[in-house]
Amino acid sequence: MKKGYFITFEGADGSGKTTQLENTASWLTEQGFNVVTTREPGALDTGKKIRELLLNNENFVSDRAEMFLFLADRANHIELFIEPNLKAGKIVLCDRHTDSTIAYQGYGRGQNIQLLKDLNKIATGNIRPDLTLLYDVSTQTAMKRVGNIKDRMEAIGEEFHNKVRNGYLQLQKENPSRIKLIDANNSIDKVFDNTKKIINELLKRG
Repeated sequence: MKKGYFITFEGADGSGKTTQLENTASWLTEQGFNVVTTREPGALDTGKKIRELLLNNENFVSDRAEMFLFLADRANHIELFIEPNLKAGKIVLCDRHTDSTIAYQGYGRGQNIQLLKDLNKIATGNIRPDLTLLYDVSTQTAMKRVGNIKDRMEAIGEEFHNKVRNGYLQLQKENPSRIKLIDANNSIDKVFDNTKKIINELLKRG
């Protein structure tokens, strides 16, 4: 494989996106592809500290500060990990990326959507995913799957998460060629079958 592929996995916590990413990594590796997995926030050492501030911090973090922390993590992540691996011809599978920021900080928190899109371009150096898999479930189902132990973002409440879900669905409508919607209410195996089908279409296109 001469070129790398950048595939992001999006959706609410509880949607099963992380399980699907792990299954995809194993499947592609078995097919002989060179695969690396990562996540946002918190892939690198600096990012792990930012992740703690964002998700496990009992102190107040303003909405704008939250936005910039996610973007700072992303800028570091792109430059030090994602871009080098893509240049090396690897398939990069990332758990959350730019769409999460627009869905959560934009639609959820009410930050300016266009501003977030512009800031994402700066943070990523305009590097964009080749494919984004959006795993959709109802807010109620997602919250039940997460359980009683929730991080700072998960614990915000149902109204917020409804806004996030609607934001994701709006992004999919705006970017149908990149963002592929997958019904995550189905069994893990069924969802994985759909995941593999979509990724195979990307790989066949080359």
